[in-house]
Amino acid sequence: MVESNVSQHYRPDELPFLESIDNLSGRVQNEYRPILTNFLNPRQLYILETIVNRYDGITFKTFGGYPNAEMKRAIAFPDYFTPTADDFQITAFQIDYPTKFATLSHGQILGSVMGAGIDRDVIGDIISDGLTWQFLCENEMADYLRAQVDRIGKIKIKLKTISPEEIIVPIDESESATTTVSSLRVDALISEGFHISRHHAKELVDGGFVRINWVQTDRPDLELSIQDIISVRGHGRIIIKEIAGVTKKGKIRIVINVYNRNK
Repeated sequence: MVESNVSQHYRPDELPFLESIDNLSGRVQNEYRPILTNFLNPRQLYILETIVNRYDGITFKTFGGYPNAEMKRAIAFPDYFTPTADDFQITAFQIDYPTKFATLSHGQILGSVMGAGIDRDVIGDIISDGLTWQFLCENEMADYLRAQVDRIGKIKIKLKTISPEEIIVPIDESESATTTVSSLRVDALISEGFHISRHHAKELVDGGFVRINWVQTDRPDLELSIQDIISVRGHGRIIIKEIAGVTKKGKIRIVINVYNRNK
């Protein structure tokens, strides 16, 4: 059980994950062996770091299949163990499709892959250089996905396993900004990040267009924190990179990365 002085800093919906990482850390310490997680989003990785660092004699490393990956697997391990890239058990796929006649998108790919009946946390990043599309998954799901996923929407495709050296450098479409908000509510952050009214931001939440860390929310008043990801259909994504204090006027100063704003 995570101590109350730790758990009070997290949202109620995060407590099950908090407990799972605490249990994992305890197992690594007690069983004296490394344990590998599923793919974790940036907020989950932030929580993992907080919990694992409370345990003596264990540490962790993360890897998402390529440098600067957003979704990563983590290995928590005792001092004697030194993980390698192979220990993270990640398979990379390239999507072969008729590039002259069709276009793909991140949302289409994720929807089709998850439509094969798998959970989000067995899939890593979905990346593109503008034409080529690739994604990462856990080794144990690779054969299943290769057999099950032969279409993205109506587009006929084939999944081709590639080596780590063949993974592309994805286009970075993010804009970094330092700004202030009246609160860390979902609607306030959407309003500031995408330069829309607070009322319109609330409408987007109410309409089911908003996901927090890939989980749909209907709460415009939900308070967010460091490394939370806000995905807004038709607008893009916002990642809270830093909470940098409070201004003299009581505003919260934050650093955010915004993806696909006004595109």
